[in-house]
Amino acid sequence: MAAKPVKKVVLAYSGGLDTSIILKWLQTEYGAEVVTFTADLGQGEEIEPARAKALAAGVKPENIFIEDVREEFVRDFVFPMFRANTVYEGQYLLGTSIARPLIAKKQIEIARKTGADAVSHGATGKGNDQVRFELGYYGLEPDIHVIAPWREWDFKSREALLEFAEKHQIQIAKDKRGEAPFSVDANLLHSSSEGKVLEDPAVEAPEFVHMRTIAPEDAPDKPTVITIDFEKGDPVAIDGVALSPAALLTKLNELGRDNGIGRLDLVENRFVGMKSRGVYETPGGTILLAAHRGIESITLDRGAMHLKDELMPKYASLVYNGFWFAPEREMLQAAIDYSQQKVTGQVRVKLYKGNVSVIGRTSPYSLYDQDLVTFEEGKVAYDHRDAGGFIKLNALRLRVLAKRDKREQG
Repeated sequence: MAAKPVKKVVLAYSGGLDTSIILKWLQTEYGAEVVTFTADLGQGEEIEPARAKALAAGVKPENIFIEDVREEFVRDFVFPMFRANTVYEGQYLLGTSIARPLIAKKQIEIARKTGADAVSHGATGKGNDQVRFELGYYGLEPDIHVIAPWREWDFKSREALLEFAEKHQIQIAKDKRGEAPFSVDANLLHSSSEGKVLEDPAVEAPEFVHMRTIAPEDAPDKPTVITIDFEKGDPVAIDGVALSPAALLTKLNELGRDNGIGRLDLVENRFVGMKSRGVYETPGGTILLAAHRGIESITLDRGAMHLKDELMPKYASLVYNGFWFAPEREMLQAAIDYSQQKVTGQVRVKLYKGNVSVIGRTSPYSLYDQDLVTFEEGKVAYDHRDAGGFIKLNALRLRVLAKRDKREQG
């Protein structure tokens, strides 16, 4: 039963079975007025049916919020993250992680608008998303009341949930009457699949799990070559055609899908302490990461580039663990954004059977000096003899160590 009286709660609502059950449970257990928020993050599914389902559950029309947040998602969350070349544990491009702070932000905005005193989500008590949602809520509204049904209710099995749904006349899709083969989360950046047929990390994921990419072996035998234009670290055009953030990522997703790019089978360390196996597909993001590193390679100074690479794992952990609104993430973002002032130019990329290759890069701010690196004689930009003193100075401590070791040996 509810531990604290709640008058009105904003629920992150997909319209699926779990959040439909949560909606009714909030009404029956808390006696609360429910406000629903449904976000179009580019998950590839029609979201408008959520309105009809919420109405059927007794939600007032003025308490139903459905919003297309794709542009905001890519512009204010995905692109800032990619300026840092963010990768968690060497492989994961954080597609699920980066969507949670935006949903939390919208829920808090709606709570303020509607006078709600609580927010709720459908994340389970074993995963990372409960942490991400709730850190977001508290970071924006410190005294908000958070309801996490999966940590509170008494349902012990999927069957108990289905019985509750039938009792309250909640529509159940036929494939929900058994346990789903795996769970899926999707947005414009990626899709992730976990559980059931994927729980044994020794067994290859079935092909039917993949929904955003064709198999690399089925991709065309001819490579696809594109150009991506960058301004201050963000992509702005493909093949010379200017695109909005969401439209650009959508186009990269299409190109990546058709060339079998962006598949990842990963066993990761969850923030809550356990390991989990997931199958991720991030076609556009995989292309974008390679291209961004390509333009940085000629526009960033060595010191700045190497410092960014050192900071990136910390930044990735903050995003993965749900600390998007924490001051340390914002501090890192400020440093990363400063580094991108001259990261402008064009990258030429080859896509072929699951692979992304940078094959050309140009920039008005390029630090690449052909006179410095050429092997041709007659160039005076670099005096080879200068290297001798440079090497001796760097070798000084090694020589001192070597002399000490020789004394000890002899």
